[in-house]
Amino acid sequence: MINPFKQKRGLGRGLSSLIGDTSSNSKINKISVSSITRNKYQPRKNFNKENLEDLTNSIKERGIIQPIIVRKSKSNENKFEIVAGERRWIAAQNAGLHEVPVVEVDVDDLKSLEFAIVENVQRHDLNPVEEAQGYQRLIDEFNYDQEKVAKFIGKNRTHITNCLRILSLPKEVINLIEEEKLSQGHAKVLVGLDNSYFLAKKIIDKKLSVRQTENLIRVIKNPKRFKSISKDSNIKYLENSLKEKLGINVFIINKKNNRGSISFEYKDLQQLNKIIEVIKSNY
Repeated sequence: MINPFKQKRGLGRGLSSLIGDTSSNSKINKISVSSITRNKYQPRKNFNKENLEDLTNSIKERGIIQPIIVRKSKSNENKFEIVAGERRWIAAQNAGLHEVPVVEVDVDDLKSLEFAIVENVQRHDLNPVEEAQGYQRLIDEFNYDQEKVAKFIGKNRTHITNCLRILSLPKEVINLIEEEKLSQGHAKVLVGLDNSYFLAKKIIDKKLSVRQTENLIRVIKNPKRFKSISKDSNIKYLENSLKEKLGINVFIINKKNNRGSISFEYKDLQQLNKIIEVIKSNY
C-alpha cells in the first residue's frame, strides 16, 4: 500500500512529521461524507472557486487519491472532524461522492491546528491574513512565541513578524488583502500609517508596484522641506519690469556671490519667438 503520509520536504515540519508524533491508524477506511465536519481550527476561510472546480473534476475522473485525515469529534461521538483535507472533502461532495477515504488520528486541538496550518502553507493556499491569523492563534491559544512558530513552519523569524504585523492594519485594509486586491508586500509597507486605507485605495487605483509604494511612503514620511527664500526688492522689481515688457513670467535667482540665473516661462511657440526677437534686437 502507498504510504499516505510519505515525507514532503521543503517546509519545517511536514505532515508526516506531525503524524509521527501522534498515534494513528494508518489503515485507510471509507466513511460517509455526511459523518465528517470541518476543522474548527481551519485557518483557511476562502477557497479558490476555479481550483476547487478543477479538483472536483479530477475526483470525478480518478477519485480521491490522498485520504482525508480525521479525528473523532469531541461534540458528537458519531462524527469525525477534519484535521487535514477540507478542500478534498468539499470537492468530493461537489463531485457527488457519498463516501471518502480517511485515516483516523488521535490528536488534540494544538495538533489539529498545526496540521491545518502546515497543509495550507505547503500548498500556498492561505492568503496573508489567514496565514497571520493561524500563527496568531498558535501564539494566543497554545503559548507559542514567534521564534517557535518560525521553527515549526520552517520560515525565518522576520517572515513571521511581518505576517503578524498585517493584523494591526484597519479592517478595511485587511478586507482588501483578503479580496486579493492588495498584496502582502503592499500591506507590509502600510503597517503603522494613520492613513493606510487612503493609501491602499491609491495603490489599487494607480496600480502601484511594491517598489513604487515604498517610494511613495518614503516621501510621505520624509517630506522635502523647501525654505522660503526672500528675494531682494530690486530683484522683484526687475522680474516685474521684464514681465510687463515681455508679457510672460520671468524668474531671477541671484546668489550671494552675485551669480545666478534668469528663466523665462513661455506657454507657446509665439511667446518663445517673442523672447528670441527681444534678445536679438537688443544684443
